[in-house]
This record gives sequence, structure tokens and C-alpha cells, in this order.
Amino acid sequence: MITDQHKRPLHDLRISVTDRCNFRCQYCMPKEIFGPDYPFLPKDAVLSFEEIERVARIFTELGVKKLRITGGEPLIRKGLPELIQRLVEMDGIKDMGLTTNGVLLSKQAEALYAAGLRRLNISLDALNDDIFTVINGSGVSSKTVLAGIEKAVETGFLIKVNMVVQKGVNEHEIIPMADFFREKGITLRFIEFMDVGNSNGWNMEKVITKKEMYKMLSDHFELEPVDAAYFGEVAKRYRYKNTSSEIGFITSVSESFCSSCTRARISADGRLYTCLFAGSGYDLRKLLRSGASDEEIQSEIIALWNNRYDRYSDERTQNKAMKKKIEMSYIGG
Repeated sequence: MITDQHKRPLHDLRISVTDRCNFRCQYCMPKEIFGPDYPFLPKDAVLSFEEIERVARIFTELGVKKLRITGGEPLIRKGLPELIQRLVEMDGIKDMGLTTNGVLLSKQAEALYAAGLRRLNISLDALNDDIFTVINGSGVSSKTVLAGIEKAVETGFLIKVNMVVQKGVNEHEIIPMADFFREKGITLRFIEFMDVGNSNGWNMEKVITKKEMYKMLSDHFELEPVDAAYFGEVAKRYRYKNTSSEIGFITSVSESFCSSCTRARISADGRLYTCLFAGSGYDLRKLLRSGASDEEIQSEIIALWNNRYDRYSDERTQNKAMKKKIEMSYIGG
């Protein structure tokens, strides 16, 4: 079984269903690199729905309770509601979510909800169109994403909005975003600009820390801390005083949480990663397609997790961080 050594049990699995996206976001898929000629994965390299379902079942038998579908952009995967329904009906899953940029959400929200999905994480880095179109690199208006959010609310989804904050790009959107989603009662989470992958031009000078963001927000709103809901919860949560609306901070750069990480990740082509900042993954697809039994695959997963030593965010602050890392578009958030 998966042990709790180092206080890092395996509870949370994130599965990427595609390495493609309809954005060319500067944070994870800059158009200078991920242009029209970029060699994305061929269809037969991507895990089938049957393989994804099998992987998820194997992980639930090892103690995973929380499952999230990611990408790339998962809503471009054909037939996604069918996969969602299969996973939602699986024994052992207590929390099922999906991360999306929201562009296709207006058209797909009802089908996803009918399939049993109830929770969405939606990326939106600015309300201002001029800023947002620069960030997404595809000329998509923030109004398109906001329409998707509105449709998701109407449909009945529980929503969190994620905002990656980068100095010199969108920090002056922090207060407008906070005010906008506070009024709507939607949780907004501020994410420190991270060095995921090798292509987003990250350096520490571009980071606005949680401490700096909290100071900005405290000048406009009264905030009170909220206790963590479970072990390994990543976001540091606060509530606007006298309301039920919350904000959160994801502080991978300034306040690492390696010691309490309970997440594993599966890339679209079936590689298992034990860290968001990993440089390589273990090829589960090869095992799945080799005729290996569930028990054999479980044994490999147990050995990998129980012997993990990932602590990239700790090492970053000690100037020991590795140079080459898997790209965000490939592994998901």
C-alpha cells in the first residue's frame, strides 16, 4: 500500500487528457514555441478513455479520493462527457473536478453537468481585455471566459477562478478581480508565477509573492484566515469579513508546501509524475499496453511513490533547483 512516510500520502490524482490547447498562453504555451507547426502528440500516443478509466481505478484502490481532469485544455478532447460519466461513477472517488480556460464552457457546461461533474477550476488572469488578450496569446476576450463562468454558475457548478499574477503584466488586476468575484460569491485564487517547464521566461523578479498580494488586498478589504479543509490543501485561504466569499493564495514560490504534497499526475501519454516540476516521468502507458495486470501496475506505482524525493520548491529557494522540467501544457496544473 501507499505509505504516509514524510507525511505525504497519495490522495489526489490529476489526469491530463490532451496536450493541446486553444490558447497560446505566455505562462505555459508561448506562441513563439507552441506555434502551428509544433509537433503535438499523435492520437495513438494519447491514453484512450478505457486506459484513463483503468488508471483511475488502480489509483483509487491505492487510496486516491480526489480526481481532477486537466490538459492542455481538456474541453477540446472529443467525447469528454463520456469519460467524466465513467469516472464519476467509479467507487472511491469523493471529489471530482476539471480545470479549464473556460473558452468552450458556454457550449459544454450542460453536457458536463449531466455527466455528473460538479466542480470546475477556471483560469482567468485579467478582466481587462487588453491585458487578457496579451496573456492568452490568441486574441480571446475575457468576455468569452466570463460568459463561460456565468453559464457554469447557472448550470449549478461549484467554481473556483485561478489567476496567475506576474509582475509588470497583470498585478494591477488583483483588486478589480477580487472585487468582481467577491460580489459574485465565487472563490478567487491568486497563484504566484511559477517556473513550470522551461519556456515561460520565468525569473524571480517576475514574481509577486503572497505577502505582497495580501498587503494589496488588505488595503481594500478586511480579510480573516480560514482553516485548511484537509491535509495537503494547497491554497492558503481567507474570507472577506462578514461574508461567505473567499480568496486563496497558492504559494509554490515564496512558501513551499513540498512536505505536505499528496498529488500525483498522469500526462496525456500516460507518464506518471510525482511532482509538478519533475524532469521525467514513469511510462505507465507501456505497462498498460504490455498486458500487465492491475496488481503489477499497482506495485510499480507504490514503489515510485514510497521512494519519491521531490522537493523542487524547497530546492528552488536554496538555489539547487534542476534546470529542465516538464512543460505545464503537457502535465496539467
